[in-house]
Amino acid sequence: MANYSNIVLFGFMGTGKTRIGKEAAARLGLVFVDMDDVIVERAGKPIPEIFADDGEAHFRSIERQAVIDLSAQPGCVIATGGGVVLNSDNIRDFSQDGLVVCLSATPEVILARVEHDTNRPLLNADDKMEKICSLLDSRQVLYDAIPNQIDTSELTATEVVDRIVSLYQQ
Repeated sequence: MANYSNIVLFGFMGTGKTRIGKEAAARLGLVFVDMDDVIVERAGKPIPEIFADDGEAHFRSIERQAVIDLSAQPGCVIATGGGVVLNSDNIRDFSQDGLVVCLSATPEVILARVEHDTNRPLLNADDKMEKICSLLDSRQVLYDAIPNQIDTSELTATEVVDRIVSLYQQ
């Protein structure tokens, strides 16, 4: 039996947190939770509307409360939003008894995965690649601080899940 209450997937948008999280949860018999879905449910509106109507600070406060609640709920694979790393308290809370894994990918792979997704308010820019690189640069040190790292750029979902399951079962 694992020594972790949850598996928590961090990483930039488009690195595979949702897809990998769903597959890992199914394989391990855990509940999959997408933090973006929790935030949308709590706010009563889609994420782009939260940003447009209420601002990023309000979004981050809803996100923070979701972290507090989810870190206390065992038996989950949690896909976090890409900006969860901006608050070190989020990482601390999830790390207390959860396996925290950071998924990464090259900017080119990220762009290919998210360029047609309209639910990404931080990518509302003419040059999406420039925006991705800028956001990655500003967050990279935070992502790099997470001890378990998996680059999903050239791995299949099954290969990534295999690595996560191996970490979880150690």
